[in-house]
Amino acid sequence: MLSIKKYAAIDIGSNAVRLLISNIIEETGKPVRFKKNSLVRVPIRLGADVFINKRISEENKVRMVDTMLAFRLLMKSHKVVKYKACATSAMRESKNGKQLVDLILNEAGIKIDIIGGKEEATIIAETDLNKFIDPNKTYLYVDVGGGSTEFTVIHNGIKRASKSFKIGTVRLLNDMVTDEAWQKLEKWIKTHTSAYDKMDLLGSGGNINKIFKVSGKALGKPLTYFYLTNYFKTLQSYTYEERITELELNQDRADVIIPAMRIYLSAMKWSASKHIYVPKIGLADGIIKSIYYDTVSSNTQLNSAF
Repeated sequence: MLSIKKYAAIDIGSNAVRLLISNIIEETGKPVRFKKNSLVRVPIRLGADVFINKRISEENKVRMVDTMLAFRLLMKSHKVVKYKACATSAMRESKNGKQLVDLILNEAGIKIDIIGGKEEATIIAETDLNKFIDPNKTYLYVDVGGGSTEFTVIHNGIKRASKSFKIGTVRLLNDMVTDEAWQKLEKWIKTHTSAYDKMDLLGSGGNINKIFKVSGKALGKPLTYFYLTNYFKTLQSYTYEERITELELNQDRADVIIPAMRIYLSAMKWSASKHIYVPKIGLADGIIKSIYYDTVSSNTQLNSAF
């Protein structure tokens, strides 16, 4: 017997807001399958407000309500039966974040959970990482966002350590990451990776996904530290405008891609990793899995709200 349901995940990040709709395929005698159906991304960049002014601007409040109304209609059109909306560091640190959550609930009927860094890392751990992990290897999983980056050490398929750092692309663009923050990250990575003879990186986030696509590598094949270093230098040799016109990067990607590469390259250097694998997964994927397996404490919403 075959059953197909649609779940949705809303990921409200510091750089962009995403709606992921996935098919949940259940078939008698077979493991459940999660198949991406639709992904919509809106580059609102809440972090540019919050990390500087501690508040979400009136303009972006309106954009957020409009975006959530659009997401609600898309979920209704797709006949989504259950969804979960999570907001991360920008909403977490905003003085009017809770006010915006209440406004969105009233105006768009979307309930948003503002989650902490630890819960964010837990949800990300629900993704299909196991499909990309060799149980005999050691990895440092790095999920780069606009406001924070989550790091997880995985040895023999088991999570050994995990921590969220307030080092993200939007913060770096606004020169809001101190030398002390970098030093703490370096110490944490070296402390938790030095015991292992060999380590590879697993990278997630929109920027590393774009870099992987540009590389032309086959899915499952790693990027090398040498390749990333050269591409980093190439990007730096272009102006912001040239990255858009000549390298054909979206305008909201053309600036954050450089600080994102700085984070990945630093993590590779400090963990002595020579390769980075790009499984193309992230928080939204983890939200879908957490809804299905009911592994997070926050409530999920049924389509009766639509």
